[in-house]
Formats: sequence, C-alpha cells, structure tokens
Amino acid sequence: MQEHDCSPLSDYIEYPEAEMLERSQSFYNDIKRRHSIRSFSDRPVSKEIIENCLKAAGTAPSGANHQPWHFVAVSSAEIKKQIREQAEHHERGFYEGRAGEEWLNALKDLGTDANKPYLEHAPWLIAIFSQKKGGITNTDNEEDKKTNYYVHESVGIATGILITALHNAGLTTLTHTPKHMSFLNKVCQRGDNERAYMLLIAGYPAADATIPAHAQVKKSLTDIATFL
Repeated sequence: MQEHDCSPLSDYIEYPEAEMLERSQSFYNDIKRRHSIRSFSDRPVSKEIIENCLKAAGTAPSGANHQPWHFVAVSSAEIKKQIREQAEHHERGFYEGRAGEEWLNALKDLGTDANKPYLEHAPWLIAIFSQKKGGITNTDNEEDKKTNYYVHESVGIATGILITALHNAGLTTLTHTPKHMSFLNKVCQRGDNERAYMLLIAGYPAADATIPAHAQVKKSLTDIATFL
C-alpha cells in the first residue's frame, strides 16, 4: 500500500469460534423478524433513538470515505402532510397506468395502492438523499466540493444499516420510493446537489399491522449464495 496517515486497529474484538457461530445465528434469528409494514401507530418515538440510528448509518463504508448521504428526519405534522399529498399525487399516476401492467401485477400480492396514510400517521419519516459532490468535509462553496464516488452503492449500504439499526432499536419500517421523488428536495429544503434516494417510514406497528403472505416468502440460501 502507499504511505498514508493511519492508526492501529484497536477496537476489533475477536470471539471464540463457538461464540461467533452463536452470535451469527442469534443475529439471523433477530433480523428475520424484520418486516415491512404499512400500518403504523402514531405512538411517539424519541428523537434520541432516531439520532442514534442515523449515527449508526453514518458509519457505513463509502467511496473514498466521502459519505455521500444526507438524512432528513421529519416529525413535523405539517411537513408529513405535504409529503403525503405529493407522494399520493405521483402514486395515482403510477397506479393508473404509468407503471405498466407487469409492474402492477407484481405489486398485487402486496396489496399496495396510491393511498399512503402511514406517511402522516407514523411518528417519523426519514428522507434519504444522495450527494453528487461533497467530499469528507462539508462546505457551502460549490468550488470546494469534490466529486463523490460509488454514490448509489454507498447510500444503499448506509440505508441498509439504518433499517437494521431501527429494527435493532425495536421499531418497524417501510421503504417507500414514490415516482417521482424530486418533490422531496423542495419539501425537505435540499439543493440541486442532492437527489432523493428513498423515503423510510419508522415507528411502532399499529395493533392491526399485518405482513403480506407474499412478503414472507424468502429465497433459500442455495438460491441466493454460491460457495466456490
């Protein structure tokens, strides 16, 4: 490797192999309880819990460590209402034909439609944005911003960690990608350098929350992995 500023790996913890196996099985048993739901309670969730989960997401690996993401955590009823109105407006066009027959048929088993009441009912919406330029230090001067690399991959990894962190904290989530999502830039006051990546709904499940049978079908290990 080329010479660079670095420090020893001092916080790594090695576990006995038996404990590693137990931990891996325990994590799998817990994470398979993660489900996407569409019925949320309006029960409040403290800001500190969301902050910790966002900090966890911020530890994700990224291209050149530029961390090309920004999270807008929304608890304001007024802003959630704006997001719902805009999302449902775009979703109506999607479900009325813009999506195409094949895509709409694929969604039937999930029971989704253009109505998104959870966008107002859930205590938190987290709008996730990717950044075209930025670098490791924040700056408002466009000339000082550096090109970000592997942006889509980096933000995807951070989003996965965020979903896992929220589940670990005891919350349920739903990933939502309204077509189109550019309205989120205006509602969340984000500039042209950022692109809306995903809207994540987070909170406690409603008492009548359900999981579509279709969503409970997971591919087997032999279907998703190959060992060489």
